[in-house]
Amino acid sequence: MEILVCVKRVPDTSENEIQVNSSGTDIERDDLVYSVNEWDNYAVEEAIQIRDRVGGSVTVMTVGDDESEEVLRREMAMGADNGILLSDDAFENADGRAVASILKAAIDKGKYDLILTGAQADDGAGQVGGMLAAMLDVPYASLVNIIETIDDQKIKVGREIAGGNQEMNEMNLPCVLSIQTGINEPRYVGIRGIRKVASVEIPTMGAGDLGLDADAVAPKVKRLDYFVPDMGEGAEMLEGSTEEIIEKLMELLKAKGGIKS
Repeated sequence: MEILVCVKRVPDTSENEIQVNSSGTDIERDDLVYSVNEWDNYAVEEAIQIRDRVGGSVTVMTVGDDESEEVLRREMAMGADNGILLSDDAFENADGRAVASILKAAIDKGKYDLILTGAQADDGAGQVGGMLAAMLDVPYASLVNIIETIDDQKIKVGREIAGGNQEMNEMNLPCVLSIQTGINEPRYVGIRGIRKVASVEIPTMGAGDLGLDADAVAPKVKRLDYFVPDMGEGAEMLEGSTEEIIEKLMELLKAKGGIKS
């Protein structure tokens, strides 16, 4: 099975203090530490596990600048077979639709049975997977937390839905799946693996290589504002024995109209 995983280089929130820039149009990006998007990491791990069960190869692909190559190498050190960087000055401000268009153009140049994305990335929009499936005219499932291979024509997938319920679907290949965290436990990437792929050539494709004009990658969405919501009042911590805490809580609820006397 030929599997493609779309990944993204994002600010590492565990290593950075995220602040909005002075113009309110983006976050401050100077000196940020970057890493692979967490959801994408689960998608890559799942792809590797499927390949190990049924054979084939795993390719990781990203839209970004030259520095995004580090994310591809990291996932190749994890176990992916190939990496492809989609990079062009025209891609710099691409919105979700444009990113899906860029990925679609690159996918058309290959042949993939299964395409995986993370459920969402750093902007939290969760748009690219669904848009990409629509552009490719293939089946799509979001929030996937179970994948069972059936044969080279079909797979069975489980989705996390409202109320903690699980939904199982049988899908024809090729298809696009957006992967939820928790589907697996991504493996540790060691120094030996990183060194092994350090000199591997990663092909780069630009707008011309993909046959894309300026309109195809021009953003249709304009970001108007970035802001940090005002902080509300802090929580009040109740102390004492269980009985004392219950009594204090009851009094507070009565005082604030939460319950009637």
